[in-house]
Amino acid sequence: MLLAAASWALIGPVSRVALERGIAPVEIAFWRALLGGALFAAHAFLLRQRIPKGRELLGAVSFGLVGVALFYLSYQLAVLHGGAALASVLLYTAPAWVVLGSLLVLRQPVKPFQLGLVGLTLLGVLLLAWPQGGFRVSPIGVAWGLASGMAYAAYYIYGKLQFHRFAPTALFALALPVGAAGLLPWVRFAPKDGAAWLALGVLAVVSTYVAYWLYSLGLRRLPATRAALVATLEPVLASLLAYVWWGERFSPLGYLGAALVVLSVALAALEPVVSRRRSGSRP
Repeated sequence: MLLAAASWALIGPVSRVALERGIAPVEIAFWRALLGGALFAAHAFLLRQRIPKGRELLGAVSFGLVGVALFYLSYQLAVLHGGAALASVLLYTAPAWVVLGSLLVLRQPVKPFQLGLVGLTLLGVLLLAWPQGGFRVSPIGVAWGLASGMAYAAYYIYGKLQFHRFAPTALFALALPVGAAGLLPWVRFAPKDGAAWLALGVLAVVSTYVAYWLYSLGLRRLPATRAALVATLEPVLASLLAYVWWGERFSPLGYLGAALVVLSVALAALEPVVSRRRSGSRP
């Protein structure tokens, strides 16, 4: 799980390498989806895993457009306009979007504790975007970061519906190419040197294929709550890499906001454990 979190943490800093070489965010997202999808397709083919068909295909295509195309593109734009550290932190507003979606769209009851976590997350985002000295944050960077968190929330919703019916690798073998196809009309291919291709390869191989594979291995050996808690180290590691690699810094309030976002995700992961202990202690 730590290796998976570290692999995802590379997305922002490595994407900046490609951005510095003139690769547009939409093209970075396209290559990540296309190359990553090819690896997942080979994986699913070799293991002869079942691919969604018929009615199930529509859901996989929708997930590819939202959970892949929109997610990958918005994350790259958040890195471009707000920096790698901010993008990685705002990505983890996804649990808040899941709670709000459950309340407004699915009409599922939401606990006061969950609403409190949403408020804590939004407070963290507000502090991150507060204009002060140090690493200044642009409103458009915050907007794209929140959009990436919203699109990433689709992964949880779709996964809850389909991951028990299909292998995750089989779903990604279909969803990633669909996402690449959805991005293709807006891609303007730029000339690339060796460093640009290396960055794109790292994003596709390490931060997409290997990261999800490691995550699936971790889920086999850890409870889901503990696995999710370990995964929250991603924005911490990404912020550290962005500081060392690119010199990105938040303001003091920004660091407090980042801590609140990570704290809210950690509390959300621990909530089922606390609830079980409380129910088990009652006579």
